[in-house]
Amino acid sequence: QVQLVESGGGLVQAGGSLRVSCVASGRTFSNHVMGWFRQAPGKEREFVAAITWSGTGIRYAESAKGRFTIASDNAKNTVYLQMNSLKPEDTAVYYCASRSFTGLSSDGYDYNSWGQGTQVTVSS
Repeated sequence: QVQLVESGGGLVQAGGSLRVSCVASGRTFSNHVMGWFRQAPGKEREFVAAITWSGTGIRYAESAKGRFTIASDNAKNTVYLQMNSLKPEDTAVYYCASRSFTGLSSDGYDYNSWGQGTQVTVSS
């Protein structure tokens, strides 16, 4: 089982940038997948991005392409989500999740460990 702890959320103005981090403890393997999801109030959980621990596989949601960058640091057991050009509609709780199988899935049900989430608020 993998334990995940997110950090780095906060309040930022529209057009600004923020980086959220997720530290993993437990067993991780290079072909396993880490994902970022988000959930806004009253909305369903939404896939944002996913990456293999090796960094060789990356997938983004359409809403994240060109603005967000996911990266992994094996030495620190940490996955990052750099968010630029933030919009008010990016406001949500951001969760990282771990998938102990191959495949850059965008379905949250394919992930078996979740962090507690970190709030990102973008003001207009």
